[in-house]
Amino acid sequence: MSAANQFEIAIAGGALVGAALARALAADRHSTRVALISQERPATQPTAAGFDAGVNAGFDARVYAISPANAAFLAQLGAWSAIPEARRTPVHAMRVYGDDGASLIEFDAYRTGCSELAWIVEDRWLRDALWCGLENQKGLSLFSDATLQALEMSGARAGLTLKDGRTLSAQLVVGADGARSLVRAQAGIAVEARGYGQSAVVANFACERPHRNVAFQWFQGANKSGAVLALLPLPGDHVSMVWSTEDAEAARLLALAPTALAQEVALASHASMGALTLVTPARAFPLQQLTAGRLVAPRVALAGDAAHVIHPLAGQGANLGLQDVRVLAQVLGRREPGRDPGDLRLLHRYARARAEDILAMRYTVHGLFRLFEARGTSIARLRNAGLNFAERMPVLKNLLMRHAMG
Repeated sequence: MSAANQFEIAIAGGALVGAALARALAADRHSTRVALISQERPATQPTAAGFDAGVNAGFDARVYAISPANAAFLAQLGAWSAIPEARRTPVHAMRVYGDDGASLIEFDAYRTGCSELAWIVEDRWLRDALWCGLENQKGLSLFSDATLQALEMSGARAGLTLKDGRTLSAQLVVGADGARSLVRAQAGIAVEARGYGQSAVVANFACERPHRNVAFQWFQGANKSGAVLALLPLPGDHVSMVWSTEDAEAARLLALAPTALAQEVALASHASMGALTLVTPARAFPLQQLTAGRLVAPRVALAGDAAHVIHPLAGQGANLGLQDVRVLAQVLGRREPGRDPGDLRLLHRYARARAEDILAMRYTVHGLFRLFEARGTSIARLRNAGLNFAERMPVLKNLLMRHAMG
């Protein structure tokens, strides 16, 4: 194999997590040679003309609630400023309602001296910002429109074969290739996966009343087992809906005419935004919980959905992935000069640093889902009383809020 195809680090997957890691490693003081293997390069690279389109450029069905800590990390990577201000919507407050129609806990950024709880950013704008100028990053080689087909460990290096027949090798392979990770499978890392029997129905709406940068969430356990409806602020008088509900109910929602769907969402959200008008077609994504048995193996590290997938009710999936990137890049960047980046003892530093955060988020989110999925008067009374109790405890609210903000 020629030296041109030998790398220190190869990243499989060029979406949010993989692209962010490529940018982070480009600043590595070791001048690391990195390969980014991306099945699909974003169709639209960010340009001034495209960014100037502002809110008239349409909306993505998928959005992320980026924590302030991760927004700061993206700024360090030079990606945050590449997203036009018109496409970054700050969340100043969040209102979470229980399933009795009266219980409420409200989080307010200003009361804790913060400017925002999170930023709502559409998938396309964030991906394009991460890819902006990526081909010019020192030490980075892009393998665009490429798919990893096989991974083979052989002593000091890992051999990678692409679907088009190209081969390369690396001392470390990072699996950022999603929930169906080939890297994870070929490294022999076991995975625990369970379906929720739910799908997340997503769509965007124009709203009659201004959202005032408030995010809303309604637990619907009393009437719909485990269902959660969220409305997140978008630029202008628009909101993004994420309605996690049973698969059969999700199919019913998708089959509704646009006007009927808008009316149903308005009813379920207690007309908080007034009348709604559908502006993007509804889509659905199956929901599952997935946990890799370990984050690292000889010459392999996992990040993002390849390592963990959680229920979207807390909006923390993308944030967990970006924190994986931050910690992994930090561990690799601080390694001793000349040290093999695929050294398992080095990779264990990454695994240990991420273990507590991932475990805490996994059990918190899964526990909330199970709590609001459960039927029965007693359990309903208990969970709604818990929301009201937390609302009356400023110290507890601040702890919950600061953890979510990173």
